[in-house]
Amino acid sequence: MLWLLLLQVSASCLWLGHSEVVTSFEKCPQFFYEETPPNEALTPQNAAWICQRYNNQYHFATLYDKSMRIPVYSAYIYQPGPLPSNESWFVEPQLITLPNNMKTEDFLEHNYTIGPQQIGQNQAISEDYTNLNELVPGHLCPSGHQNTDDSKSATFTLTNAVPMNRTLSNNAWEFYENQMMAEKMESCTTTYVIKGAVPGNSSIANGRVNVPSHIWLAACCQTSTTTKAWAFIAEENHVQLLTLKELEAELSQLYGRGNVSLFYRDCAC
Repeated sequence: MLWLLLLQVSASCLWLGHSEVVTSFEKCPQFFYEETPPNEALTPQNAAWICQRYNNQYHFATLYDKSMRIPVYSAYIYQPGPLPSNESWFVEPQLITLPNNMKTEDFLEHNYTIGPQQIGQNQAISEDYTNLNELVPGHLCPSGHQNTDDSKSATFTLTNAVPMNRTLSNNAWEFYENQMMAEKMESCTTTYVIKGAVPGNSSIANGRVNVPSHIWLAACCQTSTTTKAWAFIAEENHVQLLTLKELEAELSQLYGRGNVSLFYRDCAC
């Protein structure tokens, strides 16, 4: 019996060691300009740093608010490709100390004998997004900004989604995120993007998941000779084009945790 108990304890320690929700992005710094994430002015009290992993590869990085059950931001390299067909939404096993490849809720329930309550303790689940009229789960790292099947599939995790106004998602924001982004990065060799959501005063799913008041995006573009940056922010159905400095000043006021810095040296060479 003692041998069995020690074996179980040992297995539990090894199992927990699979988790990659830690306190930094040390395993996936490549998604940030000069491998430097935004400063701590965006970091919530109950945060998780997620290197988004699918099929044993990292595809983007997410700072996640476990209390609000929405991402603060996702960071990725802009590599646009055709939109995928409809995908199933994944959840993040790392948030319940299971292996670090994202899985569907059905997979976790059938293979690990856990239920929605345990899966959803620190993250949104599919049930949270049912029966919504004007809101849809909106990607922070969009599938259309990725160019491989695996990287597109990786964006369909609810740790990369926020409740987003359907009209905004399908109209004004889509224009800025797709057409305007394509125009802005014509001369870029590498474009680093950080897209985030400011927590609002309303929620869905009986208070489980926060509905953001603002959606924002900042891009840092490297050309062959220099760098440049631009930004967008949306409130309700209105989208505004900003400079990086203007967005950082706006976010500093909205978050109220000090001066926000999104890119190393403000995306300067």
